[in-house]
Amino acid sequence: MEWEKIISAKRLGMEMLYQENDEDRSTFQRDYDRLVFSAPFRRLQNKTQVFPLPGSVFVHNRLTHSLEVACVGRSLGNVIARRLTERYPQLKETAISETGNIVSAACLAHDMGNPPFGHSGEKAISAYFTEGKGIELKDRLQDNPAWWTDIINFEGNANAFRLLAHKFLGRRNGGFAMTYSTLASIAKYPYSSVYAQGRHKFGFFESEASQFESIATELGMIRLSAPGEPLKYARYPFVYLVEAADDICYLLMDMEDAHKLRLMSTGETKEFMMAFMTPEERSHAESICRMVTDANEQISYLRSKLVGMLVSECTEVFMQNERAILDGTFNGSLIRHISDIPRQAYQELSKVSIDRIYRSKEVLDVELAGFQIISTLLDLMTEAVLHPDREYSKLLIGRVSNQYEINGPDLYTKILAVLDYISGMTDVYALDVYRKINGNSLPAV
Repeated sequence: MEWEKIISAKRLGMEMLYQENDEDRSTFQRDYDRLVFSAPFRRLQNKTQVFPLPGSVFVHNRLTHSLEVACVGRSLGNVIARRLTERYPQLKETAISETGNIVSAACLAHDMGNPPFGHSGEKAISAYFTEGKGIELKDRLQDNPAWWTDIINFEGNANAFRLLAHKFLGRRNGGFAMTYSTLASIAKYPYSSVYAQGRHKFGFFESEASQFESIATELGMIRLSAPGEPLKYARYPFVYLVEAADDICYLLMDMEDAHKLRLMSTGETKEFMMAFMTPEERSHAESICRMVTDANEQISYLRSKLVGMLVSECTEVFMQNERAILDGTFNGSLIRHISDIPRQAYQELSKVSIDRIYRSKEVLDVELAGFQIISTLLDLMTEAVLHPDREYSKLLIGRVSNQYEINGPDLYTKILAVLDYISGMTDVYALDVYRKINGNSLPAV
């Protein structure tokens, strides 16, 4: 890959209409704005990040998380653009200055494909087809090897690409018609689900494989699979920045939320945060904390300090390895390669968070409820598309938006339509549908 050719302003599905943008907003800023004003983005406000929603104490949801990741991603992208033009002055004549806009737009979209109830939603969908009644469909989805692996490894990242790129019924070609560069920056795992066995991570469903191939070819992404084999590519460089922004935000913000919910004391939260710092940095931070008596303000200050520190650390890793990133030989995330003190602190906090945050009673209760709700909805909707002529099936299908291909030409398309419908739900809406289907809630008469 080459920096001079890595950015493309072509819009998926609108390639024939491509022309240079002459508006005040750049093409990539328009990507960002298009996402902010979209319905799927607004729905993120009622999707669980980690902790239950809503509550008496405000904690992050998918929307606030995505906005914060976009802010950090923009900072990372802007610094990288400046550093690259300093190293390669000829890049001033390219669109490399748009890196911050591209990365921030991709950060906004990175969680748009996640189902309700956090990661338990993804697990519930996969489990339905590997442990539940859905396993009976395996023999009927053998026409293409990726059809079954798409479903049993359901992945929010791949679903985000589908949400943005797929031509849903009544919509235009290319879905949101995002730029090639923004779409490539979302694909954290740029390969088919057939390579996801045991890893449960992939970048696009088979239904959007040809679109991803077109994007990858245009951007010069390195193909790792042979012709005729399922698609597999080296990562697009800006994916590392999107991933780093997410890594920086989710752990620090989850710890801040845990502090607000009193799952972690002020003292231990401060200690975990200061573990990222050198003795000199820690001394300065302690002096600032002594000037502020409010515990939440102290934690907010430390969090902001760590965000800035980790942005600088990830920037250095990116610049030190930029040739390996372009060549597709860089391994792991940027956060895994930061300097010793913050890396060890990050690893330790990750371990503690598993027990203290991600396995807390509050989080597990959400996951249990979400698992039951999504499993039930999947069971009923799958049965409905398999037997659409039944009276109960007609009632269920009647609830589904006509943009989804419930009556598609094959079973794979129909199952994906069910997943489109359910994964697009908010937590509140999924719970409401579940209650009504089970007769626990009746419409007003």
